[in-house]
Amino acid sequence: MRCGILLSQKNKLWVIKALDKRTGRTIAWELGNRNTKTFKKLYDKVKHLKKAIFYTDTWEAFAKVLPTKRHVIGKRYTNEIERDNSNTRHHLARFTCRTKVVSQKVDMVDSTLKLWQALTMYSNVFLIQAFQRC
Repeated sequence: MRCGILLSQKNKLWVIKALDKRTGRTIAWELGNRNTKTFKKLYDKVKHLKKAIFYTDTWEAFAKVLPTKRHVIGKRYTNEIERDNSNTRHHLARFTCRTKVVSQKVDMVDSTLKLWQALTMYSNVFLIQAFQRC
């Protein structure tokens, strides 16, 4: 549920994401340091999903924040999030290492993720195609 973005040589901005396992879509993310506080902010965005099961790797912040009855730890369940992270890095230059396409503004990274989600949502593909024909 996490992906790192290098904003400068000294600072890393981490994107911690939550995916819907059924649809493979990103449902929420949080930007910040790689710590429990940042993950807690993400959990606050998805804790209303009372029937959700959380599949994570062994990062200690997950165990500290997630309810133990709905938390499954193991690498075998995280392939969807790793694929999503890989696709994000592939399509958005700012999410790769050693890139010149990096904004120092957290708002710009957040806006990039919002735009990326809107453009890759299946229902919006037809709108984009129709707009391109005009």
